[in-house]
Amino acid sequence: MSTVSLLRKIDESEQVQESPDHTAFDLPRLERAVREILFAVGEDPDRDGLQDTPRRVARAYAELLSGLHENPARHLGRVFAHCTDSDDLVVVRDIEFSSVCEHHLLPFNGTAQVAYLPAKGRVVGLSKIARTVDVFARRPQLQERLTADIANAIARHLEARAVAVVVRAEHLCLRMRGAAKRGADMVTTAFRGEFARNQALRAEVLSLLRPQGGSC
Repeated sequence: MSTVSLLRKIDESEQVQESPDHTAFDLPRLERAVREILFAVGEDPDRDGLQDTPRRVARAYAELLSGLHENPARHLGRVFAHCTDSDDLVVVRDIEFSSVCEHHLLPFNGTAQVAYLPAKGRVVGLSKIARTVDVFARRPQLQERLTADIANAIARHLEARAVAVVVRAEHLCLRMRGAAKRGADMVTTAFRGEFARNQALRAEVLSLLRPQGGSC
């Protein structure tokens, strides 16, 4: 059985419905803070259209920032042995994510491309890589740190011989305010292990992580 087939089989046996843990957040305090923002901008939080807004925003932040109370080990800690005589590269492409820029608390959205070379036959289900991206994306973030966090977590918990992460995202703080530039995106990369040391290997994995019809 190939590495990817094994990982898909693992994923199918672990389908779990997960929802954000709102109990980890002080929702009443968040609601009071939203009311204060509405007052500060000259609005009336008690008018018809805004009466439920503080509650909705509080619950939305609890979901958007749920990664603050998650540990990537929850997803990467359960590894599976996959014995092979060859160097089987694992690649997961186009993992969609939404995060919140820590400078303006505005969203940035994009995709993450992840690849790793397993060590000692240690692999995880494909969905666990996607969930790891979400753990770090659902925090107040910088894209540069998000990219490094994902790479560091995979390198650490899987003891991977090599890890490559490419993140491409559009930032609403650039699109909606300040320079107000539409269509501009940002690309960040992180390489660990053999991908950091070996330029030829890095070029090879980048060619696999390149989006269809585009460039990294």
